[in-house]
Amino acid sequence: MVCLTKKLSRTLILTVAIAAAGCSSTSPVKYSGIEATSRMTPNTADDSDRIPFRYATPVDWSKYRSVTIDPVEIYGGSDAQFNDLSQEDRRNLAGYMQKKFADVLREKFTVNASGGNGPSLRLKLTLTGADTTPQVVGTFTKFDLAGGPYNIVQSVRGGRGLMSGYVNYAVEVKDAATGELLLAYVAEQYPDAMNVGATFGSMSAAETGVDKGAEQLLEKLRQGSR
Repeated sequence: MVCLTKKLSRTLILTVAIAAAGCSSTSPVKYSGIEATSRMTPNTADDSDRIPFRYATPVDWSKYRSVTIDPVEIYGGSDAQFNDLSQEDRRNLAGYMQKKFADVLREKFTVNASGGNGPSLRLKLTLTGADTTPQVVGTFTKFDLAGGPYNIVQSVRGGRGLMSGYVNYAVEVKDAATGELLLAYVAEQYPDAMNVGATFGSMSAAETGVDKGAEQLLEKLRQGSR
């Protein structure tokens, strides 16, 4: 009887969490402290669920061979979305983002090289929000009778899983020589809702989001003239 009561209580807690998840939003906003957001408009492309606002000009990305990545900035505006994430975790995530974007962009560009000829890009990344994944509970929800079905549906929809961490950030890509803004957007990234591996370690989901965000930017910069 005690075991049954505990199981029902646990399921009730998860049910409440699911309802709360359906009512809450962590989607990035047009952050007031980031200059480029004033030029962004609602994104109507297929990736609008992850990138709600963007700015873009027609660019032949193929002419660029190098990129300089500025140190990742941790956003301090009142509309930041860090919840209770510690300053140390924010710094560690910013460092992870710096390294990951550089590693991924090396697939197409020479990164942070001094000198050189030809058109070059400058990339600024601003970490604007993130949250952790509750340990044990985050893993448990992948399989529990309350959390499992919810996460399966979210996985099919491409949505965020129950009790899952995330990362929000802003991207600004400029022509290094002229300073012209070529591409800018705000994004939210998180693991697939059924990604069990991304529940081990409180920051693993946010880091997985960074991984996906780096690959997403590389894909955009490989698409020729857009």
